Amino acid sequence: MKRSTFITWDQLKVGALITIGIVILAVAIIKLGDTVGLFDQRYTLVTFLPNANGLRVGGTVSVAGQLAGTIKDIEFLPPDADTTKNLKLTLQISKDLQPQIRADSRGKLRTNGLLGDRVFDINPGTPRYNALAEGDTILMGESLDYEAVIAQAAGAVGDMVALTHDLKRISGGIVGGEGTMGQLITNRSLYDELTTTLTRTNTMINRLQNPNGTVGRLIDDPAMYQNLTQMIASVDSLVRQVNSPSGTVGGLLRDTVLYAKLVGIATSADSLTRKLSSGDGLAAKMLNDHTMYDQLVKAVTDLNAILADVRRDPSRYTKGAVQVKVF
Repeated sequence: MKRSTFITWDQLKVGALITIGIVILAVAIIKLGDTVGLFDQRYTLVTFLPNANGLRVGGTVSVAGQLAGTIKDIEFLPPDADTTKNLKLTLQISKDLQPQIRADSRGKLRTNGLLGDRVFDINPGTPRYNALAEGDTILMGESLDYEAVIAQAAGAVGDMVALTHDLKRISGGIVGGEGTMGQLITNRSLYDELTTTLTRTNTMINRLQNPNGTVGRLIDDPAMYQNLTQMIASVDSLVRQVNSPSGTVGGLLRDTVLYAKLVGIATSADSLTRKLSSGDGLAAKMLNDHTMYDQLVKAVTDLNAILADVRRDPSRYTKGAVQVKVF
């Protein structure tokens, strides 16, 4: 039986659908390739890390946060004293971004979002340095250690839990009537006393605000303010007069002649005191010689005894003192 050479409508629909699917698939592959850079020309850079926690082969390499390539290989290096170079990373980066990556560029590990994948990010360099070529090494900069951050966050969470327990214990004590706050909340008598105190305070404030009282007049009476202003003005005038160089007090404050005279008097008095204390004259002996003091005391004592005897029997001392001669 001879097969018909005509294409049926059902066959045409199937062929059209297959053609449309192939076109959509091709467009999707092209768009996906443009997004992830599958069709970009790439060149290789290397870097050295102490650890590559979270990185994997095929992981993302970015420049200034934008997709730039992938991690081609992660290789362990032989054990060495330099623990900053335990791993060697081989990076494949789009050649279109080669002018951005220069000798002063630095790589760092970062995370996409808070809990996202780890990526190797490179910051753009400056025109003062040459662009890195195929096989060059890019240096590492300081990276944020998320494990340390998480450890600190765990410590902070522990502190918050402890604080919550403390607050719970404090609030429980307050509700149970412990301490001043607890008594204020639970003790009715303390509340009544506080209410009474507030009432008395309000009464005292009302009395203070009485315009006929002393405090009320101090607050409301402008005469007190005027008197106080006048007193301040008088004090200010007195101070100006005291400070005047033509006045007596001003002269005492500013005139150096009086100061020099006082210094001279003090010097003379000091000299006189030294002479009285260390000289050989009568004053010095009266001040320092105990023998003269004892003799003087004895003379005064004897004189007092003679005077007392004269008062008792004056004729004893006046006998024969008066003589009458008759011519």
